[in-house]
Amino acid sequence: MIDVLIIGGGNAALCAALTAREAGASVLVLEASPREWRGGNSQHTRNLRCMHDAPQDVLTDAYPEEEFWQDLLKVTGGLTDENLARIAIRDSSVCRDWMRLHGVHFQPSLSGTLHLSRTNAFFMGGGKALVNAYYRSAEKLGVKIRYDVAVDRLELQDGRFIAAYAGTERFEARSCVVASGGFESNLEWQREAWGQINGEWVVDNFAIRGTRFNKGVLLKFLIDAGADTIGDPTQAHCVAIDARAPLFDGGICTRVDCVSLGVVVNRNAERFYDEGEDFWPKRYAIWGRLVAHQPGQIAYSIIDAKAVGRFMPPVFPGEKANSLVELARQIGLDEATFMNTINTYNASCRVGTFDHTVLDDCHTEGLTPEKTHWALPLDTAPYYAYAVKPGITFTYLGMKINEHAAIHFGGVASPNLYTAGEMMAGNVLGKGYTAGVGMTIGTAFGRIAGKSAAAAALQGAHRAAA
Repeated sequence: MIDVLIIGGGNAALCAALTAREAGASVLVLEASPREWRGGNSQHTRNLRCMHDAPQDVLTDAYPEEEFWQDLLKVTGGLTDENLARIAIRDSSVCRDWMRLHGVHFQPSLSGTLHLSRTNAFFMGGGKALVNAYYRSAEKLGVKIRYDVAVDRLELQDGRFIAAYAGTERFEARSCVVASGGFESNLEWQREAWGQINGEWVVDNFAIRGTRFNKGVLLKFLIDAGADTIGDPTQAHCVAIDARAPLFDGGICTRVDCVSLGVVVNRNAERFYDEGEDFWPKRYAIWGRLVAHQPGQIAYSIIDAKAVGRFMPPVFPGEKANSLVELARQIGLDEATFMNTINTYNASCRVGTFDHTVLDDCHTEGLTPEKTHWALPLDTAPYYAYAVKPGITFTYLGMKINEHAAIHFGGVASPNLYTAGEMMAGNVLGKGYTAGVGMTIGTAFGRIAGKSAAAAALQGAHRAAA
């Protein structure tokens, strides 16, 4: 019998597999996707948010535990389990040496990634390189891996894992880590969760930034089986992405990062939120949800020539015009309303010393909603517009866990069933997001789940042999 069964093939699952194998357990990984699409959403990532008390190789200055915690507290609005959050934060200060042992390489933050050189370590080659490194290391260590195996149900007995099924095939193991992601690519479940806003089915204009394989099958199974849950099904890592992005697997290159450098208007040519509220890495993941509540689930990020070169350009070029009136015409907005919105904004700008690397003193006065930082008039041709729509990366509804990553049933921790990654991220992320924290959570609790599962399996093997 296999000691530890890992269901899933992304970062959290692989961290669990590697850790369990290092602990001496035999490990089988079941990945739902074909080999060429392995890695889940992790293949689209690029960095890890890291606590550090002094400069460390690719990380500048210091990013202490308390600052990391306060950043997380702010974006979640307090909807976070402090104990579990701090476990992930502390692990982020020590995990990179372990990651390097398994072939992951790091590089300094990329030009245009905005304010991340101090807080985030970037993967050389991005998430795809990280995933491939982990798979190579797992294979060298003797971890067995099977692709195209979509587990659809579990055999449980009073909260204890017995076996997993993929169709008629049965996989028995002494313990199990379920790390098969959220339900973001299950469009029917998303539609049910979000419902209608102003008579429109919100999800109908969503795109899924990541994998098409995260359909939440085991998440739903465990909910129906009585596992304790946490999180709101409509809360997610939800980003404003280019409206031309594909339905699945658009990844980071479809994100539009110029929001804080201009203004954002909806289909009615009206602004609806403060574009300069905080640094972009702490705010980019609220804009998808903001756009979701606008008519038609679409908005337009408007900048002028002064913004060019200050942000990472998306894969698709924006609409370009030599006048604001022409730009409004090109994107199909009412010209009079659009010009009134821009002229009112321009007139309200109180320009001090513009500095996109700090919370500067360039702000608006007498404007609703205000723009609190980086408020410069849009007055320099050419002008650009990027149409954006909501892009879901991963959902926050998941399993309630303890510090050992054990799934709970009726408040009682399972003795041998664990979870990591998106399936438990809602314990830390009740809402909101800050760049790189998903990988922090997945890496920390993947390793914890793997260690816990190995200990449970090896204890079980010893009892069976006694």
